[in-house]
Amino acid sequence: MSAIPASVLTGFLGSGKTTMLRHLLRQPEFSRTAIIINEFGEIGLDHELLEASEDSFIELQTGCLCCKIRSDLSRTLQELLQRREEGRCTLFDRIVIETSGLADPAPILQTLMTDAAIARHLVLGSVVTAVDAVNGAATLEREAVSQKQVAVADRIVLTKLDLTGPAKPALLGWLEELNAGAPMLTAEHGRVDSADVFASGLYDPQTKSAKVHEWLAAEAHGHSHARHDAEIKTYAILRETPIQAVALTLFLETLAEHCGPDILRLKGIVNILESPGRPAMIHGVQHVFHPPAWLDRWPSAQRSSRIVFVTRCVPQRWVEALLEAIAEEVAEIGRVGPPRSSLKLSAGVQLR
Repeated sequence: MSAIPASVLTGFLGSGKTTMLRHLLRQPEFSRTAIIINEFGEIGLDHELLEASEDSFIELQTGCLCCKIRSDLSRTLQELLQRREEGRCTLFDRIVIETSGLADPAPILQTLMTDAAIARHLVLGSVVTAVDAVNGAATLEREAVSQKQVAVADRIVLTKLDLTGPAKPALLGWLEELNAGAPMLTAEHGRVDSADVFASGLYDPQTKSAKVHEWLAAEAHGHSHARHDAEIKTYAILRETPIQAVALTLFLETLAEHCGPDILRLKGIVNILESPGRPAMIHGVQHVFHPPAWLDRWPSAQRSSRIVFVTRCVPQRWVEALLEAIAEEVAEIGRVGPPRSSLKLSAGVQLR
């Protein structure tokens, strides 16, 4: 069979990769696309939110795609190709790998370009990087891995311009400095030109900066997990009891007010008491928490609320105690009288 292009969709936490991928998978030209998603966290949610055929979708659960890339990604791709050859999955002619927002792209690209086990069947296609127009400049200044994600790109997709208007000069300056040659596209609520986003052909590292060459060369000697920020933690909050809508709103408002810069990513599916058949999908990045999006139905048999956090120095126990205190207080107000203007946040929760 002819070589299949394996493209990479990268970008820092909350940059809108999954929203964009959901849009692309609804387009007819993406019907023959296999998806590999890597999520940094204990519990993956993105795979439940993508409208893709189950037999052409794989969730790569390594925690960090770049740290176990040498074995896990190669093995996953080999297994996917074998399923295709044996007719055990929908026939596909493209693979898209969505990386974790914390993933260093260099080892991913190095593996796709040099791994002998997959080289006969796959070629590295386009590399597309999503950049959040709201937080992008601050992220690039603070997070070294986000600079790498931009520098290696064939295409840069600016997201969330509906919240900011035209991209700010500070962000454009960063993008120009890191990757002047990459065309810039825009995505409105994830909607991007499907004909153009992965249209750059095969990946050519010779067109990239000297820094990119250095990073790729360094990956030939292996990847060190020590490069990652030790203060960044990921965890999931699980809750079997439905949450009242007002309790969820107060919970998110409190997080944004007291922990905003340290909430690198929050996403979840929540069982709302007032709407048991239609779960709420929530997203937040730093101070920006989007209004809940209501799904028409539960995407799987699981009905519990699952909220995944990627934070810097925000303890899981504190988040769990906060949610429990707010939920109990809202329930108590409902039992004893009309709503009050604020919550006591009893149960011993001390805000940071």
